Amino acid sequence: MHGLGNDFVVIDATDRPLPLTAEQIRHIADRRRGVGCDQLLLVERSQRPDCLFRYRIYNADGGEVDQCGNGARCFARFVRARGLTVAVEIPVYTAAGRLNLTVNEDDSVTVDMGRPKLIPAQIPFQADRQAPDYALSVDGRTYTIGAVSLGNPHAVLRVGSVDEAPVTSLGAAIETHPRFPARVNVGFMQVLEPRRIRLRVFERGAGETQACGSGACAAVVVGRVQGLLEETVTAELTGGNLVVSWRGGNEPVLMTGPATFVFEGTIEL
Repeated sequence: MHGLGNDFVVIDATDRPLPLTAEQIRHIADRRRGVGCDQLLLVERSQRPDCLFRYRIYNADGGEVDQCGNGARCFARFVRARGLTVAVEIPVYTAAGRLNLTVNEDDSVTVDMGRPKLIPAQIPFQADRQAPDYALSVDGRTYTIGAVSLGNPHAVLRVGSVDEAPVTSLGAAIETHPRFPARVNVGFMQVLEPRRIRLRVFERGAGETQACGSGACAAVVVGRVQGLLEETVTAELTGGNLVVSWRGGNEPVLMTGPATFVFEGTIEL
């Protein structure tokens, strides 16, 4: 499946546990020797009475992560297509907590991403105090970033043009910056107008992807905190557009976008 080109292998593990090793996940994600994907998603039975499923996410490098917004939209459509539920409102839980997924009439999916975390220690990010932006030294140069967590940590840089931004080199350098002890996803945001941005994201453990749902939400939160954006924003990513809404304060971030089936198959490991 894919969400705006951010692609996933989705596996139904509701019948029995599926303990995949990091090596097996890397093999599945390999675009030449496996299936190929940015992330692998596991659908598991819920152990919580307030959720229908457990949603687990693994990056292409084999590491498990807490959150993936594009994957959440694919997850919602997958469980309905497989007949695992007929619900249109699908509560699931992840390592980052509970998510509410809503399948709309046009088959787009709205994800309640929860409240953004802006306190540095909760991101986690090393800073003396919470601020709208921070100075970050990388290879002898200083960059201004915003920092937020939406179940996973994000650094957001405002750039004049995403086409000219050094996404691969600077993204990789910031991903492993020591001030982000859990590594970080890096967004390069170009503000076109208060209700529209362009965005490229370098994801930790995956590199640049066609789209990043939590990255789009992070960019809008940072843009709102910095006074640049309005409540509802269209984020234009390489793979397509997402609509993100955040009222501010302790309100949740809502993200709406498509989720698409590509093919089904089997693999022996």
